[in-house]
Amino acid sequence: METFESLVRAEFAPKNTYLNTASTGLLPTRTVTAMRTAIEAAAVGTPTDMFDDVEASRAAFARLTKVPVDRVAAGASVAVYSGLIASSLPAGAEVLTAEADFSSVVNPFHMRPDLKVRSVPLERIAESIRPGTTLVAVSAAQSADGRIADLPALRAAAREHGARTYVDASQAAGWFDLDAGAYDYVAAVGFKWLFCPRGVAFLVTPADLGGLNPIFAGWVAGEAPWDSCYGPVEELAHSARRFDESPALFSYAGARHSLALLEELGVAAVRTHDLTLADRFRAGLDTLGHEPIASPGSPIVSVSGLGRRQGELSAAGVEVSDRAGNLRAAFHLYNTPEDVDRLLDVLAG
Repeated sequence: METFESLVRAEFAPKNTYLNTASTGLLPTRTVTAMRTAIEAAAVGTPTDMFDDVEASRAAFARLTKVPVDRVAAGASVAVYSGLIASSLPAGAEVLTAEADFSSVVNPFHMRPDLKVRSVPLERIAESIRPGTTLVAVSAAQSADGRIADLPALRAAAREHGARTYVDASQAAGWFDLDAGAYDYVAAVGFKWLFCPRGVAFLVTPADLGGLNPIFAGWVAGEAPWDSCYGPVEELAHSARRFDESPALFSYAGARHSLALLEELGVAAVRTHDLTLADRFRAGLDTLGHEPIASPGSPIVSVSGLGRRQGELSAAGVEVSDRAGNLRAAFHLYNTPEDVDRLLDVLAG
């Protein structure tokens, strides 16, 4: 019987101490193999059915985030989906965001000068929802430092004031216990904690499609895509598939296998593994006299002022990030206690 450890070791074999999933996750062996097969088949004129890969990926993401598959759109970019939501808001709408949140979440709203965008500290976002707030847009976990939004409080406050909710789960989906159905819109890229290839992203919409205007709808957004190739699309998909982007097919050929592996492992087991390593790092930092930015319950740990050491760490074979001057380490399923200790050893000099 395969265990968590044996499944992971069969799929991942990093040649360095890779602690940078918050930037890019590692690809499983099965994913690399599937992409190679798809590319080689296309090269000789016998392509595999990569549209089936898109549907398998959509269905897996729906299961992982606990929503019906007809609420999931498949695309390539959170920024595109943020733009879709921004374009559908009425003039004068107030959008509440967290200060210094990731640009893909917030910038599309700023591109509409007729919207009122208000930013507050992450810790105050729920209490800052007020009558007249149309939409609250926030990352579930902050990219720069791993802080986690109080999503239940945000949801309750938004419901009280009649505001919609938009959650970017790019730094959460894959380890976080996410019930996407509890929010109006949830977007996530696949190339981080879901360890998919770049070019994969998903959007969860309300069952009623949330009043979104499918302004970039092409033939893949048709109820019958292959009958929607010429002229205006006569009938858009009745589901969230009307918000599909034309898919990066080779990426989805791999993504279905990454998401299948995550389902085999179980998000709960991944979360326990990741948070145990993050807490080990926090404890080690304390012994070195460093205090990380508070991010309880997050596998992302950042230390103010240590971002300058990223180059030194990379030269020593330890991959982390320098984000906003912070040294950011991100712990995921392919990491081990030895990886944590190696990072601490290099930091200790």
